[in-house]
Amino acid sequence: MNDVRKILLRISYDGTRFCGWQKQVSGSRERAPSVQGELEKVAEKIHHQKIAVIGSGRTDSGVHAVGQAAHFCTPMRNILAYRFIPAFNSLLPHSIRITDAREVSSQLHARFSAVMRTYRYHLHCAPVAYAHELPYCWHIARMPDIHLLNQYAATLKGELDCTSFAAAGDKSASKSRYFYDTHFSFNHRVLTFEISANAFLWKMVRSLTGTLLHCEKKRCSVREFVRILHAKDRRLQGPPHRRMGYSYGTSVTPNTYSVQNRNTLARELASTGNARWKTY
Repeated sequence: MNDVRKILLRISYDGTRFCGWQKQVSGSRERAPSVQGELEKVAEKIHHQKIAVIGSGRTDSGVHAVGQAAHFCTPMRNILAYRFIPAFNSLLPHSIRITDAREVSSQLHARFSAVMRTYRYHLHCAPVAYAHELPYCWHIARMPDIHLLNQYAATLKGELDCTSFAAAGDKSASKSRYFYDTHFSFNHRVLTFEISANAFLWKMVRSLTGTLLHCEKKRCSVREFVRILHAKDRRLQGPPHRRMGYSYGTSVTPNTYSVQNRNTLARELASTGNARWKTY
């Protein structure tokens, strides 16, 4: 094992044509194109052997990424880590790009060393949406009350039981997740919902976004939203957000790529205004 190097990749992709990050295999064949599948095909071409590419987390179909982390182990000793960037990009479809590659400790794991994951939803708020933005924004023909939305979002901090926002088929042993930051912002005609946590349940962010907007439209009080949150009853959630219009990124570790305690990270986030910790 001493001859194997671990390479950490930073990946951006347009998820429109993919079933998500994770391969969906039926027998020996992949059922639908996946980001992981495309990366492993290229890794095999480069190494002339099968190479597993491990991602920081799974994404749903249609999700885009601006900085997802993944790692693979390579027996190649004569190539500098950054050379894997052009090597992969020359063979990958244009909808997937490697933006960074570096050699890391053998103890680092793209999934288990990740301290924070971030989703951003983009909502085009206007009577008519621009056609070229539709694959990347959810169109709503009104302007939501951003002040009320941020009041709801402010309650999503620390460790919370997210059962109310779990999908029917979620099989997670624990429904608790640790929230670092949740907020809405507005730029021109686009409303962005950004949420950072240690991890997310399956389809949880879609359900949570839909519930936030449903509560805002009904003019629910913050207390009513908190009641839904603590009820641990998924029947109370609002209509889920559409899959398109959101991007995903992960921060495997802060700068040094060393595993860090979540409470320390939370303090750093509060003291630096998130600037250091934004996703790639």
